[in-house]
Amino acid sequence: MRGHTHGQESRDLWGCNMADVETSKSLTGLLNGIAQIVYYNNAEITEELLKNELYPDLTQEEFRAMHEKMKGLLKSIATANMDQAQLEAFLTAQTRKQGTGGVSAEQAAALSRFWKSHRARVRESLLGQSRWEPGLKGLTWRVDLQTSASRGGATNIPVALVELELGRAGEDSDFVCLEFDEAKVNQVLKKMAEIQESIDAIVHRS
Repeated sequence: MRGHTHGQESRDLWGCNMADVETSKSLTGLLNGIAQIVYYNNAEITEELLKNELYPDLTQEEFRAMHEKMKGLLKSIATANMDQAQLEAFLTAQTRKQGTGGVSAEQAAALSRFWKSHRARVRESLLGQSRWEPGLKGLTWRVDLQTSASRGGATNIPVALVELELGRAGEDSDFVCLEFDEAKVNQVLKKMAEIQESIDAIVHRS
């Protein structure tokens, strides 16, 4: 004799599907909340609000563990600016981990959906956080010939005149004028080459 009627099986399946939907909605809400706090500087969103709204049945310790795990995973994905292939490989590796360090299939799916829709905005936020303020908004330069008296007569000396436009976004700019002789120009070019070499070394290592 069958233990469940067709109606009971349907109700069980419906209840299971509804539970999956609720889990998915809560995970999506949690990731959105983390992004609001970490990347979008929304002071109105707090961990306490996320717990009360999304996971009221969890203890504080259980919620904190889930929150920190999802935040750490999201930071890893965002810092590497993962494309779709990298994301799939990363999440597959996480689902294969044993114990509390791994992620469930539902959590991996939520992370994948979130990153597909938020990648560009999170990337823009990270770039904005890495900029120095005030920043360089523009640069113009020209070379003038200055006349200098010497024992053999007048000598024309080339001088580079550089004007820097500095300021914060949405504010009026400040202008700084600099004057370089040939030796100073060579020093600046040498320093810029060293900076480029350091950047290239870091990029190639990663």
